[in-house]
Amino acid sequence: MSQSKLEPGDAAPDFILPDATGADISLKAFRGKRVILYFYPAAMTPGCTKQACDFRDNLNSLTAHGLTVLGVSKDKPAKLQKFAEHDALTFPLLSDPGLEVHKAYGAYGEKQNYGKTITGVIRSTFVIDPEGKIEKALYNVKATGHVARLLKDLAIS
Repeated sequence: MSQSKLEPGDAAPDFILPDATGADISLKAFRGKRVILYFYPAAMTPGCTKQACDFRDNLNSLTAHGLTVLGVSKDKPAKLQKFAEHDALTFPLLSDPGLEVHKAYGAYGEKQNYGKTITGVIRSTFVIDPEGKIEKALYNVKATGHVARLLKDLAIS
């Protein structure tokens, strides 16, 4: 079953998900702000750790430009808490074990993995504008170098 992909101009699907502490975070709470929402396969794996640390290392630049970063995976809050503590991640990590939000964003479905077609989390990043619309929808991004590319695309140095 292939999920439809979001395009710039589409309304960002709203959600309420628990963060690493178990507190509910809603996308609506960020209206009026630009949000980078990124989906990653699993906490504490090499690629996902690299990507999360890249966001962490560039967080000051991103927040200085009015962007809030939210990471989403299917991991439970306890694992997200461990991930955040282990790698000093200071932005919210959200838990979507049922994959409903992944699917709403087209970040779960068929993908290529080492030449095989499998079903799983599609590493994806969305920039959501202050009105809650998709500004950028990036699918099948690479863990390494992705944040640098995003900074370039958003003209942030």
